[in-house]
Amino acid sequence: MQPDLNLLHLFRAVAESRNFRAAADRLGVTRSAVSQGVRRLKDALGVALVQRSTRSVRLTEAGERLHAQMAGALSTLATALEEAGGDASPRGVLRVAVASIAEPFLSGPLVASFVQAYPHITLDVTVTDEEFDIVAAGFDAGVRLGEVIEQDMVAVPLGGPQRELAVAAPSYLAAHGVPVHPRELVRHRCIGWRARPELAPYRWEFVEDGRPFDVQVEPQLTTNDLSLMIRAALAGAGITFAPEACFRPWLDRGELVPLLRDYLPPFPGFYLYFPARRHTPPRLRALVDHVKAAATRRDPT
Repeated sequence: MQPDLNLLHLFRAVAESRNFRAAADRLGVTRSAVSQGVRRLKDALGVALVQRSTRSVRLTEAGERLHAQMAGALSTLATALEEAGGDASPRGVLRVAVASIAEPFLSGPLVASFVQAYPHITLDVTVTDEEFDIVAAGFDAGVRLGEVIEQDMVAVPLGGPQRELAVAAPSYLAAHGVPVHPRELVRHRCIGWRARPELAPYRWEFVEDGRPFDVQVEPQLTTNDLSLMIRAALAGAGITFAPEACFRPWLDRGELVPLLRDYLPPFPGFYLYFPARRHTPPRLRALVDHVKAAATRRDPT
């Protein structure tokens, strides 16, 4: 019995999310439809593909083999069908995972100009600081700092060099003084960031005389939400630390004051990255070309 190709897409969603409800949400169908679809695929192939518990789904050995062999083939088939269509304009859903501090992407103009230029593409952006395999999670591309991107990915510069910056409100500095060296930060109230509750707060990194070092501040406030960090700093709660672009509007108005610039040189910034493959979907090619064109406008040389 030849299985319905739609069931393979459904199985792929289950295999990548390892959860029937999450797969249903991803596909925009009911959990019952996912369960029935997996059962129909099992009947068509004559072999069990998943083992379910009350909370999660585990692939059987046959399920693992099927998922490994079909994922790339389905992507290639979808691209071929898209390119064979009579309408040459890119279309479909483009899923992108973006770091919360990727201000060159999240600030708005790049996204707005892209959706205006490609009205048939639905851009689905997930803001997350989790590190994961974007392909296995069903994303077309991601936006991260270049230093954390896997070597087997294609990476396109987005936004140019970045600089980390320590900032505080004038009211905080008037009450507590201005640090002149990074090691003085341990005596200040700090607002820190961490990706997940089980991780230690991010260590603030600096450079002195060409040698990098970090300072393990003890944040009085720690969060994974950049907007809370900024609001707390604006209210005078302490010194915080993030890419300079994230603070730009408040720096320009004098509501936040830059600190320790001499110890914070620029570094390679954010990149749009995606897996290298023979056939890149037209909707992803459109985003890559749009990012490259924006970079050319910023730096015509």
